[in-house]
Amino acid sequence: MRVFVTGATGFIGSAIVQELLGAGHQVLGLARSDAAAGLLAAAGAEVHRGSLEDHESLRQGAARSDGIIHTAFIHDFSKMETVGKIDRAAIGVFGATLAGSGRPLVVTSGIGLLAPGRLSTEDLAPDPNSAGGYRVPSEFDTLALASENVRAALIRLPPSVHGKDDHGFVPFLINLAREKGVSAYIGEGLNRWPAVHRLDAARLYRLILEKGAAGARYHGVGEEGVPFRDIAAAIGRHLNVPVVAKSPEEAKDHFGWMAHFAGIDVPASSAQTQEQLGWHPTESDLLSDLEQGHYFGK
Repeated sequence: MRVFVTGATGFIGSAIVQELLGAGHQVLGLARSDAAAGLLAAAGAEVHRGSLEDHESLRQGAARSDGIIHTAFIHDFSKMETVGKIDRAAIGVFGATLAGSGRPLVVTSGIGLLAPGRLSTEDLAPDPNSAGGYRVPSEFDTLALASENVRAALIRLPPSVHGKDDHGFVPFLINLAREKGVSAYIGEGLNRWPAVHRLDAARLYRLILEKGAAGARYHGVGEEGVPFRDIAAAIGRHLNVPVVAKSPEEAKDHFGWMAHFAGIDVPASSAQTQEQLGWHPTESDLLSDLEQGHYFGK
């Protein structure tokens, strides 16, 4: 299968490219820059120049492929409503191009869209009032494409997709602890983050592409919920800094834009996903990954 991959040089996308190539697929990777094009070529993928806002490039990439994996997203927290609309428009281009073909479209979403405080399962719809509500329309648009004979499916990822070269939330927390001299959590720190290793996530993307059902939601969750206090404790131990509790009032000053995510309690299950696709995470869990030291430059 020839697969068009957006975000193909990102932390998750690059692992997906290797997973697809290793399984015998061909990859057409979207590249915005010469640097990204060079990385894709070196990985053994075909380069397709363009961007999420260049709809003609997206249409051409989709038309040239047997299926699409969409991982790209503009992570600019200063204009999230705008980037949510960009994502939704890109999905619209993919849907219009694939309509009537039965070809697969795998779209990335987030566990954080679901209502907090309970174990979330794949059949739950997102909460439009969540902090990530700007991505909710993309979920509904993706699932609606099933009625257009597109084998469209969602993969929801947890707050921590971890592994070597991670540049997401956990590295931010590590750098913040270095800067502030303490590793912090909010309240009792019992709020839970689901997590998954990037290589397990990459394998799940491939399985959804190959045999996912139209209109289905899948959860890329290796661990249902890691207490945030345990993450903070691991960071404090490696950096040799105190581990401290912050009140909800103090959290904004300490964590900045990260305060919401540091306090979110969104445990999630992948039981249905594992049963339906035969996917079983095998890589290290988040705390074990932190113990390996690569997050701390060791």
